[in-house]
Amino acid sequence: MEIYTLLREFADSWMLLFLFVFFVGMVLWVLTGRSKSYRDTAEMIFRHDDKPLSDEESDR
Repeated sequence: MEIYTLLREFADSWMLLFLFVFFVGMVLWVLTGRSKSYRDTAEMIFRHDDKPLSDEESDR
């Protein structure tokens, strides 16, 4: 069996299943709320969009 055929069969079956399970897992992880600590980090860029950073907040 050629290596291309072997890799093609692997990609068509097991890798497709793995990627589907990974995608569903990521969607469930986001929807269940376990990603809240990451959301706070991601929103840090937009935290002071309305007003400048105050002096006491800049000391942190």
